[in-house]
Amino acid sequence: MDALAGRAHAMGHGSADADLSDPAGADRLWDAAIARLGRVDVLINNAGVFEPVAVDASLDEWHAGWGRTMQINLQASADLCRRAILHWRERGVGGRIVNIASRAAYRGDSPAHWHYAASKAGMVGMTKSIARGYAREQILAFAVCPGFTMTGMADDYLASRGGDKLLADIPLGRVADPAEVASAAAYLALEAPASMTGAVIDINGASFVR
Repeated sequence: MDALAGRAHAMGHGSADADLSDPAGADRLWDAAIARLGRVDVLINNAGVFEPVAVDASLDEWHAGWGRTMQINLQASADLCRRAILHWRERGVGGRIVNIASRAAYRGDSPAHWHYAASKAGMVGMTKSIARGYAREQILAFAVCPGFTMTGMADDYLASRGGDKLLADIPLGRVADPAEVASAAAYLALEAPASMTGAVIDINGASFVR
């Protein structure tokens, strides 16, 4: 399952799309994917939004911003993880989950993005809980925590916040390329040893070292 800006895409011998801002969207996506593919062996949760909400926004705006971000970034991912686990249990096989979280899960984010950081921290905690809870069933879970990655989402933010200042905080001197994140996700999905379940891989140019 691959996604951008709250829309998810199931890949294989067919495709299915869903709007994950809709609380029923993740379930519909899963059902459509199974209908077209027959089975799912790997789930990659990559849907996300990075939308600001100011601390002095109205309460309605504040709740709307938090609700949309948590729905897309965390709840929809949780719903898909749930369906994957139930699917693998029903088939009597294992499977792999790769959740694309963020550096913000560990170092936080800007004053306008508490909700984004909280959603990604929740994704890391969920990944570790799945890894601990289902390893005996050969259901493995991993997370990737990128820093800034050169996608449309990061382009706008770098431009608005002064790209040079943000780049100065990255010892590598550049943001990550999407192919670097994809390489790590593919490794976890296909090659990583089972004993790595629960691992979180950082891809942030040493801008945050745990």
